[in-house]
Amino acid sequence: MAPIKLAIIGAGPSSFYVASRLLSLLPPTSPRHSAINIHMYDRLWAPHGLVRYGVAPDHPEVKNCTNKFDGTAKDPRLRFFGNVNVTTTAAASPIPHNLSLPFSSLLQNYTHLLFSSGCTIPTLHPALPPSDRCVPALSFVHWYTQHPSVADKPPPPLERLEHVSIIGQGNVSLDVARMLLTPPSTLEKYDVPNNVLDVLRKSAVKHVSIVGRRGPLEAAFTTKELREMMNLEVASMEPLDPGLLLVPEGEKLTRQQQRTMQLLQKGSKNKPGSTPKTWSFEFFRSPTHLAPAPEDTKSSAYPLSLTLAHNTLSETKRAVPTGASSTLRTSMVVTSLGHHGEPSAWYDSALGHIRTVGGRVVNEHGQTLRNVYASGWAAMGARGVLASTMMDAYAVADTILSDAFPGEFRKDDGDALGSVVPLGDVSKSAEPVLAGSVTSPDSPPAEVVRGLEDGVVTSYEDWKMVDAEEVRRGEVCGKERERMGWEEARRFLQAKCGDSVAQS
Repeated sequence: MAPIKLAIIGAGPSSFYVASRLLSLLPPTSPRHSAINIHMYDRLWAPHGLVRYGVAPDHPEVKNCTNKFDGTAKDPRLRFFGNVNVTTTAAASPIPHNLSLPFSSLLQNYTHLLFSSGCTIPTLHPALPPSDRCVPALSFVHWYTQHPSVADKPPPPLERLEHVSIIGQGNVSLDVARMLLTPPSTLEKYDVPNNVLDVLRKSAVKHVSIVGRRGPLEAAFTTKELREMMNLEVASMEPLDPGLLLVPEGEKLTRQQQRTMQLLQKGSKNKPGSTPKTWSFEFFRSPTHLAPAPEDTKSSAYPLSLTLAHNTLSETKRAVPTGASSTLRTSMVVTSLGHHGEPSAWYDSALGHIRTVGGRVVNEHGQTLRNVYASGWAAMGARGVLASTMMDAYAVADTILSDAFPGEFRKDDGDALGSVVPLGDVSKSAEPVLAGSVTSPDSPPAEVVRGLEDGVVTSYEDWKMVDAEEVRRGEVCGKERERMGWEEARRFLQAKCGDSVAQS
């Protein structure tokens, strides 16, 4: 069988878990050890995707997986190319300093392809078009994690906002609420850029409403995130209507539902009326309209009027309007309704992600594409946590190897590698879209080689130098790290390169 030269689009957790699994199954003792080379591409100049640019700063333990990724990146069979936007459509990159790499270049230079680019587009609410006072939660998250796509955008005007309404009751909603309600003096020890802390110190936010179309038993947040909200230092939860905490007769609760109800019944650590900031859950409410508020004494601090339809649950647990409605005065609306993938090759708009069967990409006719795969959110949609992402990635890696070297890989217990049941019929694959073989198993496309020479494309070695410097700068001011943006990182790397040349 021909060697594998695999291009991975994306450098987040799923990408690294796939690479780690592939390389570990082909160790130095394996006769196939040199039969694989992996090139990982990301439009972000730094690796790790949502771990760097999505995890809440006060959850540093979630980032421990990067230690495993660092170990994987030491394998010379893996190379990372950052700041590269693989263009599968005519759409421009949201990051202006990216090197643009035509999709056709990957197809010509690799024998295998893995889409692992996540879900990067926020799902919007039809009644709440984006504006300067209605923004997706992703924009807020990108601001406080210094995502390259928002480098030139102004920060949220927190100094003018007293009331923020968040639409959606998942973990991201609670992350945003927690960032708004946690004292900057607490956040400053974490991975929060100093310019973000400066904005938070000027914040006028006094209350956060977290709106959901269904009730507490259907809410998507985890008990861990809810407990953190209950334990906020200077904020308290407004009491809930006791009727919301009644369990329908005959309904059996899961363990998580039981814990959620117990936490809601107990309430926040700080009693209502004892804190300068407050927050509330607005259950069984759906936004239907957002408009400027009437002119009155509250209009400057609460310039928006958010109309909410009241809901009940159908027998199938769907939110059904009751016909009643109410109005919520607010300063800003943040929508947190999930994410979907970007339109690309073999993307299915109805699914919101790439069409796959058993990890293998299929075309619009249902035919499996030979040697083309997808993993993580790119293949399943925006759901699951790191543990489920890892298990999915391992299964896809097993499928790649079982397709490439059929019959060669067995576990010690005799089971098929990874216990993957092939769901796609590879024998009926569509015409190949990738090069059947390559002459340079370790060389990236010519555009990327030039980008490396010009300092536009970053390597993992570049990232580790930046990583060490960010941690060093953070130690100086007593925090986890102090982040660099692209321009600062590029200047730093150019200076390091110059120093290395001078020393040699």
